[in-house]
Amino acid sequence: MTASLRIALALLPLLTLGGARDRAEPRIAFASQRDGNWEIYVMAADGSRQTRLTHRVEQDRFPAWSPDGSRIFFGSQRLGQASLWELWVMDADGGRPIRLTAGIVAKSPRSWSPDGERILFESERDGDQEIYTIRPDGSGLTRLTYDSAADQSPVWSPDGSQVAFASSRDGNLELYVMQADGSRPIRLTDHPAADDNPAWSPDGRLLAFASSRDGHRQLYLLRLADRRLTRLTADSSRDQEPLWSPDGTRLAFQAVRGENYDIEVLELATHTRTRLTSDLEFDGQFGWAPDGARLAFISARGGTEAVFLIDADGGGLTRLTSGAALNPSWSRR
Repeated sequence: MTASLRIALALLPLLTLGGARDRAEPRIAFASQRDGNWEIYVMAADGSRQTRLTHRVEQDRFPAWSPDGSRIFFGSQRLGQASLWELWVMDADGGRPIRLTAGIVAKSPRSWSPDGERILFESERDGDQEIYTIRPDGSGLTRLTYDSAADQSPVWSPDGSQVAFASSRDGNLELYVMQADGSRPIRLTDHPAADDNPAWSPDGRLLAFASSRDGHRQLYLLRLADRRLTRLTADSSRDQEPLWSPDGTRLAFQAVRGENYDIEVLELATHTRTRLTSDLEFDGQFGWAPDGARLAFISARGGTEAVFLIDADGGGLTRLTSGAALNPSWSRR
């Protein structure tokens, strides 16, 4: 064995470890219009290594990572039909794109199951707004709801056994939960005002949601064991789109004051609100970093939507992209 070969073999574990560490770093997928139409890109969490993944004449947006970080699904706008989006999935490097289904409602919630084996989405493919799942290879399309009213905002429970959603099947939007196969739907809320935007706590015991039951849109917490309801926010802003921090101690949410959209964080133990953004332009489309220390979001400050990063206490504001960008999505690893 030569000396150079011995050195290479000695360094191999270090090089392999370094490569694994690089692959384990969280990344951010996003949509950008920088090259003429909306395409999917990915970058490191510090904004470096921005790489274009899709090269299509269709508009590609709404990326979301599989739990293991190996794949990304996204919405692709059918040519000539602005409101019709198809659901696609590809490898995390942009390889092997597969069309899963057509007829997705633009901007509607869609998400991977915790085990990465199914994708949950809503669609009007059968005439009205219903909830479906499909496997990431395009097989196993399953309709979960069958009601003439709108069924919307589906979200997986943390263990993947249930789906919470909002439905107007009883006259106005209320929260429901069903088994992951669509069986045993149960109504969780009962109020004349609309209840929507359900979000599971990481431990699966609570649902945060938005409701206008006290005069204008605020955030509430529902304890599933006994249906105990707690009002979380009481402010002149319209509060919506709650998103749990990974450790379950905080909620990020969209606070709307007039036409101004900002991002705030609520500490659940103390009900302390921290306003992360206060720019006159739009701030939204936010997501927690896997460690809960930062959020990525979209801001229109400066005249063009871009991806920004901010610490969970409101410090450390950093712009990550230039040019039009939307829909940032963190990988979990």
